[in-house]
Amino acid sequence: MLNIKLLNSPDGIQRHLTNASMSGTFVEDISTISTFSSVYERLQRSPLGREHQGNMAGHILLAGGAEFGGLMVKADLRAMMLAGGREIPISILPTAAVPDSTYQSIGDHAVYWFRSFGARNVTSLPLLDRNSSNDATLATQLRYSRLIYLTGGFMGYLCRTLIDSACWRAIHSAYEAGAVIAGSSAGAMILCQYFYEPATRQIKQGLGLLPNTCVLPHHNMFGKGWVARLTSQLPNAVLLGIDERTAMIDDGIAGKRRDWHVYGQGTVTRYRNGVPTVYNAGQRLTDSFKEQV
Repeated sequence: MLNIKLLNSPDGIQRHLTNASMSGTFVEDISTISTFSSVYERLQRSPLGREHQGNMAGHILLAGGAEFGGLMVKADLRAMMLAGGREIPISILPTAAVPDSTYQSIGDHAVYWFRSFGARNVTSLPLLDRNSSNDATLATQLRYSRLIYLTGGFMGYLCRTLIDSACWRAIHSAYEAGAVIAGSSAGAMILCQYFYEPATRQIKQGLGLLPNTCVLPHHNMFGKGWVARLTSQLPNAVLLGIDERTAMIDDGIAGKRRDWHVYGQGTVTRYRNGVPTVYNAGQRLTDSFKEQV
């Protein structure tokens, strides 16, 4: 049973991990394609797997940064359950953290985080550059994954690495087959049609999983400072300001990529034509994000 209070501090996570490890609750990471595919096939035969198959496209999680801690447990646990439960193959992509050489520690932390609330098949994949983004083995692992998480870091590097690659095509195929695609900070930004790169002060094309949108991560810290510039340059796009340790998931009854709920400790602010609407944790945001004529 998940103990939310226990998991709300780093020490609590470590105690939970230690206890789980001693009791033999968890298994080793998935490291072979055959294991990924066998788990995937078993899930497809289960009632939950058949439900995902019938619904086709999966879900999207957008987070504002400072992931893998605090109340993000609520969003990440929800994403895991939407993807099929604790046995599903989970792939972490710390690609955005390659430029400052923190990808290894971020990937390891993400693995420990998901294991802390029961994930049994989670691994950090070495998708680090354009060469590895076209690696057939990695692409196959991603295609069989049911939850794929793009971490924060350098959004320009992440987008250049993934765009038009075999691994991005595999991620998109997994999404179309029912997988949950999650991104935090840079990871959330490049899933949208547009993203803002502060280093170059340019608006660039993202991977387009969520059309006509642009995420402003770390909204409670510095993202809100981008609103005026982006409203001027993207007058018809919907800006989504997401606070740190806060996420939105399209898990509402009105449909995917349309009906969202807010999770975590902060708020999500939607900007249409510069006009903000604030949504607190637990509230519902319903918007298809289409251009208003």
